[in-house]
Amino acid sequence: MRVFERGWLSANNVLLTGGDGTTLVDSGYVSHAAQTLALVGHALQGRPLARIVNTHLHSDHCGGNAALQEAWGCRIAIPAAEAGKVRDWDEAALSYRATGQQCPRFTFDETVSPGDLLHMGDLAWQALAAPGHDPHALLFWCAQERILIAGDALWQNGFGVIFPELAGEPGFDEVGATLDLIASLDAQVVVPGHGAPFTDVGAAVQRARARLAYLSADPVRNAENGVKVLLKFLLLERREIALAEVERLFDTVPMLVLARQRFLPRPPAELARWAVRALEKAGAARVREGWLVDA
Repeated sequence: MRVFERGWLSANNVLLTGGDGTTLVDSGYVSHAAQTLALVGHALQGRPLARIVNTHLHSDHCGGNAALQEAWGCRIAIPAAEAGKVRDWDEAALSYRATGQQCPRFTFDETVSPGDLLHMGDLAWQALAAPGHDPHALLFWCAQERILIAGDALWQNGFGVIFPELAGEPGFDEVGATLDLIASLDAQVVVPGHGAPFTDVGAAVQRARARLAYLSADPVRNAENGVKVLLKFLLLERREIALAEVERLFDTVPMLVLARQRFLPRPPAELARWAVRALEKAGAARVREGWLVDA
């Protein structure tokens, strides 16, 4: 098993070789597709890529699917609950339109449901439901080696934005249940969707629970966090955005509009200014001559 730790625009990729073929878990963001192809190709050393398995279908986890599918003709397995959306390529239901992000269209060959047993590499992995960040996200658990591929359900310091809550759907309790499930597994190693693999799993779960308690105590906090993350993602992709365009994003990107309407009732210009200041304060961006620049 090899883990390609990626920058924040792309999720990590996990390459498992051996057994009945080579499997890649998650494929990064579309603008990093050439780098993904190079990383995977170098690791394969002429061997074919048999399959991609996605933990969930946010754009930073499946944006390389199409390029890898074209290059190797590999099979693609997705969470079963997303099959109809991918078959119809419903970009609104798949969140790409809602977040203003890109994902080239791909097709799938098989689906994965919670409870399914997958053979990836020389090991058996059980798919487990991990709702919260995404309602249909999956964990992949290897009981034999006590390794957990966690996607965005658990990082060393937190977890992915609780997007359902921004849209008026439940998410806080689901994150809590997912953290309880992870704690019950007694994993030795967690491979997160972002950041390095880690072994201090109990401490990471404690930090995640504290983070969840902080966000769920005041949903406005979760909305503000989501707004900042969405803007930072778009900034990572574009490298710089005109300040006038930042204001337009808060009036046109559906997820930002929802957050503003439900939790942050401010005019787009005012919320845009707040978000820009928040990114500046965090050292995640800077303003230069009328532009918001990635930092």
